[in-house]
Amino acid sequence: MNLKVPEHIRSIPRYVPGKPIEEVERERGIRHSVKLASNENPLGPSPRALAAVQRALASVHRYPDSSGYELIRKLAARHRLDPGQIVLGNGSDEIINMLARAYLQPGDEVVMPQPSFQMYEIEARAAAAIPVPVPLNHFRTDLAAMADRLTPRTRIVFVNTPHNPTGSLVTRSELEAFMARLPEGVLLALDEAYIEFVRDPAGPDSLDYVRAGRPVVGLRTFSKAYGLAGLRIGYGVMPADVAEVLSRVRPPFNANLLAQTAAAAALDDEGFLKETLEVVHAGVDYLQRALVDLGLECLPTQSNFLMVRVPGEGRQFFEALLDRGVIVRPLASYGFPDCIRVSVGRPEENRRFVEALRQVLGR
Repeated sequence: MNLKVPEHIRSIPRYVPGKPIEEVERERGIRHSVKLASNENPLGPSPRALAAVQRALASVHRYPDSSGYELIRKLAARHRLDPGQIVLGNGSDEIINMLARAYLQPGDEVVMPQPSFQMYEIEARAAAAIPVPVPLNHFRTDLAAMADRLTPRTRIVFVNTPHNPTGSLVTRSELEAFMARLPEGVLLALDEAYIEFVRDPAGPDSLDYVRAGRPVVGLRTFSKAYGLAGLRIGYGVMPADVAEVLSRVRPPFNANLLAQTAAAAALDDEGFLKETLEVVHAGVDYLQRALVDLGLECLPTQSNFLMVRVPGEGRQFFEALLDRGVIVRPLASYGFPDCIRVSVGRPEENRRFVEALRQVLGR
């Protein structure tokens, strides 16, 4: 069909997610593989969340509560915010979409680290805005360089901390020095998808700035630490006037019934979250020691994954590990062709990855 597509839409790069484990096994003819590619919770979902979903199944013929009343009030109580400062999303990436639709006009600029979550660029381009990528400095977000790229056309700045795929953290002092250089009228979006895993006390927290009335939006998700990636539920914390604007572009019923129910139950399951953090932190420590013993460089991480430099093409290591039933993420698309990213799994999954990597290395 001869349908005209605007050039700013044609310029959007396609987002390429990690493949489902079932698809990989079909393609490769393998079974019982281990997926350590998408930074998912190795323990699965919270048992309380599963039970709540089971109880809610009989009501799926009803529309969900579009206001997200129960979940938003639980989040507000936990974070010491007003309910009017929280917006639910179909994953936190939908909040990115809302920010772009509400605040960007053609020709506006959006500053972001390079590489980072691809949806920042995609949503900027979809709004006919101009993405302004700023390279990392020694695998860390370069806030000073990002500040140098601010112009009168800058409308939104995205900072993901911990950073994906490096696992590095922006410190509170670095962020506040950057915020001091932000012109009035610029919104700072802190993507904190992995904040629950942070062990370094020097890291910032968007909640501090939102409570202080700063023009900051914190992006959070139930996909990682809470194990609800398949239900697509996230949220943003922000000044009430920003939340009111986003409510004008938020699709009705965007957070589905089962997702809201599971997230509310998961918030109450503090024992599950504690166990998740213990398993992930122990796994990070084990993998870092094992990778060093194999003579490989892995970056320090404040997340539930590690970025590993390999002796050769990361894609080749990805394929060789895949042949051994271990799925990781090659990072050439992020600009790191000699690196892979591995998510922390259960102890037996971590050991299987190390053994498979040892075989690939011929050690």
